[in-house]
Amino acid sequence: MLRFFIIFSVLLVGLFTLEILQPAEKYVIMPFTSMVADVSVWIVKAFDENVIANGNVIRDKVSGFGVRIERGCNGLEAVIILFSAIFAFPAPLRSKFIGFVIGFFAIQLLNLVRIISLYYLGQWNYTAFEWFHLYLWQALIILDALVVWLIWLRTLPRVQPPDDPQPQPA
Repeated sequence: MLRFFIIFSVLLVGLFTLEILQPAEKYVIMPFTSMVADVSVWIVKAFDENVIANGNVIRDKVSGFGVRIERGCNGLEAVIILFSAIFAFPAPLRSKFIGFVIGFFAIQLLNLVRIISLYYLGQWNYTAFEWFHLYLWQALIILDALVVWLIWLRTLPRVQPPDDPQPQPA
């Protein structure tokens, strides 16, 4: 347990440190966040033609209301937490990679639901938008990472303790 906690903490601090560096912001975070906005608009356009994306902003062409997807709203923090938990846990490397890839998409799928729901909630009631954005959805995304990790733990192969050798009769 101590080994897990130490590795988890080192990975968490290291990855969050990398995330705030300017090169990561420029070459990873911003392009990824713009892609999240584009995917959100692509989904919304299936039932609402009045939505456009410009970089990390999703905007309604009619009302002008927009949602800016900022650092912390792109799901990457939850992905970092999940990555740290999976790769700190003693398990086969193949299981770690599979768990991380599935977990990444699970978190991003919920994050798309979050972004789209906040986009419409903000047009309906800005006070509700603020509350859902700051409190409910923030907690649910982190909880998603925890749930994905716990499900991943349940899928790991069970390690059988070695049988005690039987003493040989003399």
